[in-house]
Parts: sequence; C-alpha cells; structure tokens
Amino acid sequence: MPLESLGALPGGLDEFRITATREVGAILKQLLDGSVRLNINGSDGCVVPATVWAVDAEHDSLSFNVDGHHPQLAALLECDEAVVVGYMESVKLQFDTRNLVLVHGPRASVLRGSHPREIFRFQRRGAYRVRPLLRSTPMARLRHTDIAEMQLELRVLDVSIGGCAIFLPDDVPPMQLGGVMNRVEVTLDADTRFNVDLRLQHVTSLGSESRGVRLGCEFVNADAGALRALQRYIDLTQKRSRMLSAL
Repeated sequence: MPLESLGALPGGLDEFRITATREVGAILKQLLDGSVRLNINGSDGCVVPATVWAVDAEHDSLSFNVDGHHPQLAALLECDEAVVVGYMESVKLQFDTRNLVLVHGPRASVLRGSHPREIFRFQRRGAYRVRPLLRSTPMARLRHTDIAEMQLELRVLDVSIGGCAIFLPDDVPPMQLGGVMNRVEVTLDADTRFNVDLRLQHVTSLGSESRGVRLGCEFVNADAGALRALQRYIDLTQKRSRMLSAL
C-alpha cells in the first residue's frame, strides 16, 4: 500500500514510523553489515541499486556504494530527494535521503546523502504467499533485464497477490536490481496463465548446492483479470495443501 494511502488510515503512519535515534542507527548498521541490496528511487521515477557504504549520524551523512556508470545515476543526482527501499527477511524498510552527491574513489563510487531522521518499517507480505504443489511446475517466460535478446523460461518458486519469486540458475548472467521485465508470461497451472510486468526487488542466495539465486519480484500494474486468477490460484493451493497435510 502506498504511503499516502497508509497515511490516510486512522493513526496514519505512526505505527510504522521509527524515529528513536538509537533504533534508526541500529537498522542502518544492519543494512551496512549485511550489505543489504537497496533501491534508491528518484522523484522522477529513476531507480539506482545500492548498498550502504558508511553511516555518519554526527555529520548528518549516509553514503551508498553505487555503480558510477549506472544509466539512471545522472537523473537521480538531479532529484532534490530520493526514497530508499530495502528488505530484511520479511520486513520492508523505507526512508528518505536528500542532497545526493557523487564522489569517485580509487576503488568505488560513493553516493552521499542526508542521514534519515526516521525509517518506516512494514511487513513485506501483506498477502498470503504459497509455494506451488510438487505436481505442478509453474514457469515465467521473460526477457533478461540487461540482455534484450536473451529469452528465459524460469521456475516460479512461490507467489502472492503482490508478486512472486523465481529461480535464476548460476549459468544465467545476473539481472539488474530494480529492473523491470515487461510482458512476462506466468503459467502457474493448466488453468492459470497471465501476462504481467515484474520489477526485480531483491536477490537472495539459496546456498551453493542450489546452483542459483532467488529473485524476489513485484507485480507492476497487474490488471484485474490477472489478480482474479492469482487469488483463485492462491485459494485453491491453500485448500489442497491443507488436504494433503490432513492425509
């Protein structure tokens, strides 16, 4: 749910807002220590992936490690403010930063912005997420975010009303965090097939034995037909899982 919608609810955003200096610092330290992948979103819609490089509350500074050649970096630097979004486990974190400045170093490009005075903390999964049953093999047919001519057919690991996770094998080049895959054909079973745009939100390692990574994707502008098909699939999968558990 967008912040403006949450703010209109009774109590507004207060239950999601963290303002205590120690708590804000602790969260930023977790992002730093875990090299958590983030998206820095400009006010004009540009998105640049990053990780926290350094935290300096005393000097009102927060630095990010970014790709100095990222195609949307110049547009981001033109924005007066930006929104940083990241995920830790089942929690979505979001905060503002301002006055972004790019500093080139000998080994990395560092993007400096203002230290956040508050962080919003949301549960990532507002809808029930299900894993497909073993007898079905849901697939997503899509184009690589960075290699337009590369068409892929990837296994869907789980799905919710707001997004899905897909498996990217080690032998496929990594995809761009924040990148959008247009017109992805998602086939969950014989009765559930739809097209939707996917935005890559986070990448999770599944261990060396898995020979791949988990791509957490958000559905972008899913139409009413796709949402109805998704909800029906989720409901049926839940019912079948309960039936199998009872046997």
